[in-house]
Amino acid sequence: MSDMRPKLLIVEDDPGLQRQLRWAYEDYQLFIAGDRDEAIEMLRAQAPDVVTLDLGLPPDPDGTSEGFAALAEMLRIKPDTKVIVASGHGARESALDAIAGGAYDFYQKPVDIDELGLIVRRAFHVHALERENARLAETAPEDGRVLGRLITGASEMARVARTIERVANAGISVLLLGASGTGKELLAQGLHDASPRRKGAFVAVNCAAIPETSLESELFGHEKGALAIGTGTLSGKIAQAHGGTLFLDEVGDIPLTLQVKLLRFLEERVVDWRDGPPPAPVDVRIVCATHQNLEEMIAAGTFREDLYYRLAEIVVRIPALKDRPGDPALLARHFLHRFAPDMNPQVKGFAPDALAALDAWGWPGNVRELENRMKRAIIMADGKLITAADLDLDEERADGGDVVNLKAAREMADRRAIRRAIARTDGNISGAARILGISRPTLYDLLKQYQIQG
Repeated sequence: MSDMRPKLLIVEDDPGLQRQLRWAYEDYQLFIAGDRDEAIEMLRAQAPDVVTLDLGLPPDPDGTSEGFAALAEMLRIKPDTKVIVASGHGARESALDAIAGGAYDFYQKPVDIDELGLIVRRAFHVHALERENARLAETAPEDGRVLGRLITGASEMARVARTIERVANAGISVLLLGASGTGKELLAQGLHDASPRRKGAFVAVNCAAIPETSLESELFGHEKGALAIGTGTLSGKIAQAHGGTLFLDEVGDIPLTLQVKLLRFLEERVVDWRDGPPPAPVDVRIVCATHQNLEEMIAAGTFREDLYYRLAEIVVRIPALKDRPGDPALLARHFLHRFAPDMNPQVKGFAPDALAALDAWGWPGNVRELENRMKRAIIMADGKLITAADLDLDEERADGGDVVNLKAAREMADRRAIRRAIARTDGNISGAARILGISRPTLYDLLKQYQIQG
């Protein structure tokens, strides 16, 4: 009878630690490797979903070169593998570099078996979610709408939407990571609407838009008397979200002093008003978002690590618009139908140069930039069709015409060709590689080099 347990590969050169880890993982099919070559062979043969990897492998047991080489090769061969790296005491920088290189998580030596077991279980759970999401996201609805109001035809964004739908019922905290303008609040609202809390309030707070001196009162409430406008307590956003969802946008802008109070609330789920009424329990789900690198902020001491792990039970990374093949044109048509009837009813569509410019532009401001350019184009259009000039995206600018560095120009051309090939094959990497005339491993290397989601 075949063994249906999940496969776990342990890459560790210490025989004693190998035995210790072997005894700790009875729930998994376990494979042990002592060096990089053996690990790669095991990965190819067994295709484990999760790997624990000691960065200090022979012949460089006191360094990290072999470990990083093994990590890169594993992710090239099987990009969906969740690799958990081990670093020695005080080697936090190496661990963070590994995370930046694609590792799922890290743990420090000496090993705490219980802590590592928790990380491994979470990695298997996330991998299973992603695999199911990939299956569900192969096709998008005809009108491009997923998760209620989110419009996309790209498999990258459809996978994000399916992840949101899957975790909506779990009740855990979700952290949305993405650049400004990628739709973090729209996804947070979609998560709320898909959850059992949909009948409760969805309360959004932009932590970057509120002065530090007012943010605590905004979240936790304050005494009216303190503002000399009467007596009694004015409840904050947390209390207003009781029974619903609290969305903290730009959570990285919360000052350290307030991070402590937020952490205490997350641990106790009670709002304690200073010099006010008795503490009150609040039933609320927290969803956060930021465009900042919280790991770097943790390393710099500007964001609390314990708060991060409270907020980031599930992390959802939102792709930039440039990494969502086909979506610029799809969203542009949506904005055309939305704004043209009021702004310029004669506008009915797009000229060929406008569609080419939409596809070629890098969209540094993401969907927010696209919406603003469409409003301008609708107003400026003289005829029935919007042109690239109306969008302020003439062909020279869209193609990077002012770039004179050959390396940068080649990179731009590579990015455009890769995105178009992936869009043409609906995200099929093998098919895209054939169109581009390169091997699949080479395409994976280019996707990683250019940080394009395949």
